[in-house]
Amino acid sequence: MIRFLLALILVVAAAGAQAAVRIKDIADIKGLRENQIVGYGLVIGLNGTGDTLRNAPFTEQSLQSMLENMGINVRNEATSTNNPARPTTLRTRNVAAVMVTADLPPSMAPGERMDVTVSSLGDATSLLGGTLVMTSLRAADGAVYAVAQGAVTVAGYSVGGQAQNVSQGTPTAGRIPNGALVEREVQGSLHEMEFLVLELKNPDFVTATRILDAINRYAGGRYRAQIAFERDYRTIVLSKPRYIGPVRFLAEIGELTVEPDTPARVVINERTGTVVIGRDVRISTVAVTHGNLTVRVTEMPVVSQPAPFSQGKTVVVPQTIVEANEAGAQVAILSGVDLQRLVRGLNQIGLKPSGIIAILQAIKTAGALQADVIVQ
Repeated sequence: MIRFLLALILVVAAAGAQAAVRIKDIADIKGLRENQIVGYGLVIGLNGTGDTLRNAPFTEQSLQSMLENMGINVRNEATSTNNPARPTTLRTRNVAAVMVTADLPPSMAPGERMDVTVSSLGDATSLLGGTLVMTSLRAADGAVYAVAQGAVTVAGYSVGGQAQNVSQGTPTAGRIPNGALVEREVQGSLHEMEFLVLELKNPDFVTATRILDAINRYAGGRYRAQIAFERDYRTIVLSKPRYIGPVRFLAEIGELTVEPDTPARVVINERTGTVVIGRDVRISTVAVTHGNLTVRVTEMPVVSQPAPFSQGKTVVVPQTIVEANEAGAQVAILSGVDLQRLVRGLNQIGLKPSGIIAILQAIKTAGALQADVIVQ
């Protein structure tokens, strides 16, 4: 299994070494970003899988407020001044309080639709078959940017009886495709920007320089001018020619391809046993051996009985057997001229993921691993 994983890493890294990517896949336009919006609402029509109103008082309060806004009186009439009106105790299990979240794409006009995610707040067991009642979605500034409503699509399920329960996925969360209607457009437009700024998703000096050179090389032949200059290793400023629109200009620039540079980095996740080795990781020549020591402790208690007609007692005498076994280890020479040779050297030792993690950390401590080690 470990050889397969290391071979997979090698194939992916080798493929990435010769692959060029488009600029629009590694950089974003500053100012054109998604905005998060959120709202609180009710999902109705559940088949007895909604919130228990006694355990989720906010659901009961929301239901009472919604009914009163629709002109339905859910309060008992006052019989006297000493007996004021009080809310009627509801017992329905077909309602669930939910949070509705969505990412509002840039430049969406009022009237367009987008997907929303619905997640339960109370103790509802499933949102399957429910319908979200009209819910306002607000941004960080408090303004309403969209309104969501519609049938909830749930991928998981949960069924069971008194003695056993079977569930798959998460039935308390779902989505509503095209469930939100945009009511307000986010301020900002490409036509209002004097300069267009590219922001790298993975900032790097070499990648920024390659993007800059690719854009100026293309602009020299297309526009007869140098239109790009770097601000820092994260951002590149573009000066748009006057006789071309911003949409066409960014479309042309975004299709240019460059080969991004990646830092020499080793990512280790000890919980899952995952090791990811970057393409440019180098290891100075070192000799490595790794042996596994197995210690087995076995408890075999023995019952000791007294002799006949004696005054002794039957007791349990503990008996522990300890066995230690250390398997033979191989010595391998690792010389990281390239990733292929490094993977071949690790395969020669034949290690499990935990062993590879220990070796890489030891090589880093010895100063022979020329890369950053990130432990997650």
